[in-house]
Amino acid sequence: MAVSLRKARTIIRKALEKGREMELKPLSAVVLDAGGHVIAFEREDGAAPGRFAIAHGKAYGSVMLGMAGTAQMQRAEAQAYFMAAVNGVYGGQVVPVPGGVLLRDKKGAVIGAVGVTGDTSDNDANAAMAGIEAAGLTGEI
Repeated sequence: MAVSLRKARTIIRKALEKGREMELKPLSAVVLDAGGHVIAFEREDGAAPGRFAIAHGKAYGSVMLGMAGTAQMQRAEAQAYFMAAVNGVYGGQVVPVPGGVLLRDKKGAVIGAVGVTGDTSDNDANAAMAGIEAAGLTGEI
């Protein structure tokens, strides 16, 4: 199963709506496929222009490692040298913090990832999950 453009747009729209509902700072959200390629991205008015790279890095690390942002952060805290090496392998594109959420199919296979940034990492992750659930998909924080 692949993540369709329609589902990706739903994830982003609902994640941004959740951010406004929670009165978060302006968010940016990206959805990647299982190969780490961008399906869709949006940056809210007022969000810093560099937020694409952060949202992408959260999602990219998740999909490439098969490990959600929270698990990546725990791994970085426990084995900083490992995550530094991983980031070197991926050209510095990995941002190992919450807000990178894995998308899984019904059998548990990784089908993509969502990256949300703009507020605290935990709030970013909550907004991402709201979008994922609204699209009828399964997310792993």
